[in-house]
This record gives sequence, C-alpha cells and structure tokens, in this order.
Amino acid sequence: MGKVVAIDGPSGAGKSTVAKMLAGRLGFLYLDTGALYRAVALHFLHNGIRPEDDDRALAAALQSVDVRFRDGRVFLNGIDVSGEIRTTEVGHFSSVFSARKTVRAFLLEVQRRASSDNDLVAEGRDTATVVFPEACKKFYMEASVVERARRRYAQLKEQGMDVTEEGAERDVVERDRRDSEREIAPLMKSGDAIIIDTTNRTIEQVLEEILAIVRSDP
Repeated sequence: MGKVVAIDGPSGAGKSTVAKMLAGRLGFLYLDTGALYRAVALHFLHNGIRPEDDDRALAAALQSVDVRFRDGRVFLNGIDVSGEIRTTEVGHFSSVFSARKTVRAFLLEVQRRASSDNDLVAEGRDTATVVFPEACKKFYMEASVVERARRRYAQLKEQGMDVTEEGAERDVVERDRRDSEREIAPLMKSGDAIIIDTTNRTIEQVLEEILAIVRSDP
C-alpha cells in the first residue's frame, strides 16, 4: 500500500478543498470518499431504491455499480456525474444510505483499492478510523456550526440553488447528527489524529499548517 494522509471531519469543515490542494502539493492522488457515497446514492435514486428498502435490494442494485474517482471527477458506470452528485437531495440520501452496512462494505473495498499502488490524500468521515487506520498521518478538521453553515449556504447559492441561511444551518446540524449517531462507522476523531480548527482561517493558512506537519516526519 502507498502512503496515505487521512483527513476526517464534519460537513463544511473544508476537508475537500484542503485535501485536494494538499494532494497537489505533495504529488499524491486525491480521494474524495464522500463523492463515492454520493455516486452510489445517485445510482439508488435513479433506480428507485429508497432508504426503507432492505439490504437485499441494496445489494442487488450495487451489482450494477462501477464507481471511480479520477482526476478530481466522479464517474458512475463510466459517466461523469461530478456535478449531479452535489445537489442537496443527493447529499441527504448519501448521508442516509452511508449508514447501511451493505453500502459501506461495498465502498470500503473501492477506497482501499485506490491506495494499492498510489500515495493518497483521502478525506471523509471514517477515513482515519475505518478505511485507512494505518495512515501515516491523520487529521481531524472541524469548524463551528455557524461557520460551516455559512460555507454551505455560499456553496449552494453559487450552484444556483434556492436555499436560505437557516436552511443551510439545519442541513449541517442534521448531517452532523446522522453521521455521528449511525451505528456503522460513525463520525469520530481517531485517537491519534491531529485536530485542525478551520473557523475564521483561510484555506491557505490551514494548508500550510498541515503541510508543515506532514513534511516534518517524512
């Protein structure tokens, strides 16, 4: 397995942006694990699978899934769905379906295969605790709910979506609750992860701090 830098944390903490830039600076591949879950959720929605369906239905639907993350883009059965997976609806169902054992087992292998021949910067919610527990460096990025809601609101408005600041905050709080309370691989900080608080900090400030830590112990 190649070297892995694992970054966990709640929605809106800045993981994706920092991880992508960090991978570029280190010359590693970037793996957005959340995008894989979103792609699976999109596949389920397109095929009439609902959260109340049993594991057999989910497993059957997953038999026709090929999901890959390549060059910052997400491909579902060979089709680039990078934009389609970023809607509020897909984000909601991604969080719901990610609590299912069948889905997590399927994507666990997809994620681990990505590191078989590559150095990775991988980010998600259980990257350091479950997917890559042997990662050479582990970080847990966090920010205040107000800050994360502000970022979420700005992101959705930029995408042309009809959303209020209050709605964005409700979305963040509900996502935190689901991710933290799910029985399988809940969001939590790995005991050996370094906490990085991104509240009121620029992306460049956070990136430089993480880079310094990674490079201090090659």
